[in-house]
Amino acid sequence: MKKTLLITGAVVIVAYLGLRLMGLSVTDLRANVEVATGMGAKLGCSGRYITGLSEQQVIHDVVSYSATFQALSIQYDDEKQRVNVSLGGLSSTQAQYRPGLGCTLEIGDTSALNSVVIPQLDAATAADLATAWPAGALVTTIDSSLGNLTQNILQQDNEQGLVTRALLVVQDNRIVAEAYADGFSPQTPLMGWSMGKSFVSILLGYLEHQGLLDVTRSNLFPEWAQDERKNITIENMLHMSSGLDFDETYAAGSDATEMLFTAHSASAVAKSSASIRPPGTHFSYSSGTTNLLAELFVNRLGGTQAAVNTLYNDIFGPLGMRHSVFEPDPSGIFVGSSYIYLSTRDWARLGALMLNNGQLNGRRFISASWVARATQPNSSDNEPNYGYQFWLNSGGDSLRWPQLPADSYAMSGNRHQTVMIVPSRNAVVIRLGWSPRGYPMEENFSRLLDALQH
Repeated sequence: MKKTLLITGAVVIVAYLGLRLMGLSVTDLRANVEVATGMGAKLGCSGRYITGLSEQQVIHDVVSYSATFQALSIQYDDEKQRVNVSLGGLSSTQAQYRPGLGCTLEIGDTSALNSVVIPQLDAATAADLATAWPAGALVTTIDSSLGNLTQNILQQDNEQGLVTRALLVVQDNRIVAEAYADGFSPQTPLMGWSMGKSFVSILLGYLEHQGLLDVTRSNLFPEWAQDERKNITIENMLHMSSGLDFDETYAAGSDATEMLFTAHSASAVAKSSASIRPPGTHFSYSSGTTNLLAELFVNRLGGTQAAVNTLYNDIFGPLGMRHSVFEPDPSGIFVGSSYIYLSTRDWARLGALMLNNGQLNGRRFISASWVARATQPNSSDNEPNYGYQFWLNSGGDSLRWPQLPADSYAMSGNRHQTVMIVPSRNAVVIRLGWSPRGYPMEENFSRLLDALQH
């Protein structure tokens, strides 16, 4: 007993010191450990059962956020596809994998997720394998010189400890180069983190094209009906200029960590935020805002099952995205801010969709007008270089990425992951990985763009 107490005490001290080094709160130990176990369970479950990472790779990914997380105990039940994570006996969190829905933290009542039926996409048939990308899986358009450069950049990245897992280049609707780290392939679903925000924009663009959404609409939630929040429009939220007081800092007890790792409803956290600025006047990056948009997407379609049907039958299937998972929170709303796993080629399909003004594979998914508005600067007083959940190179006083063409715009996610869309070169450049420190995105992407055939 004495030995157990000493070990537990040591774990708590290590956690305490590690959290201080991370800049997290040390006054609320409960919040700290719940965030730690929640993050470990979520990343551990999805990493193993969606991406197919080994236990060692999962630990590497989690610990990259803080050495403190080495104290986590991660237990897998492969038969039930369930993960339990604990920290020194102070907290434990479970996450459950469900085919087609991915992993969800078991917070509150999640039983409704068990009854969600996933539409069956057509399997990769011989015809599909013989059909050229992006409609099918066949890629015969690799440029050998560009392919070698891409492979060399990936190798150099990983020799420098940058943990690049995939690089891919599209030009003229053809994959002209791709490279993958050991253990990853064109079919491996990789987590995009905040690149999911851009996917939510595409989903709302789809709703608008179907006549189910008006970005100028306000009075979005009953909870906002009696105060100034009733004036917030969908477009305000797309531009991250809602005026809501959402705490995006990633510290235990903040809105962002509660939303992702301890809440039953991710969108409810932002929905309860107070209004502190007039809508449309000030840019404030907010993952909570995106999850409100994800709730609107689900609600407009009539609930989780209807939204899943639309996602698979009208988006993933027709786009050819057979290696993609968009995960819901415990309440059944997609976590649009963060929890999305797509293969590199499926990320490339989304980039090509935007590059082709909303059309791909002979079908229109979003209007050309949506693409134009999504890539135009907003009217905020502090950060105009942001469209409808896409980061823009131009639109402010200076270029965001001076080494890249001015018309570039991007999906961007934690760990320096990027889908860069460059209309002037009719190209998309993608980097997926897990870099805890900076990544030379501009330098590497400019090298790849310069090597494209003009």
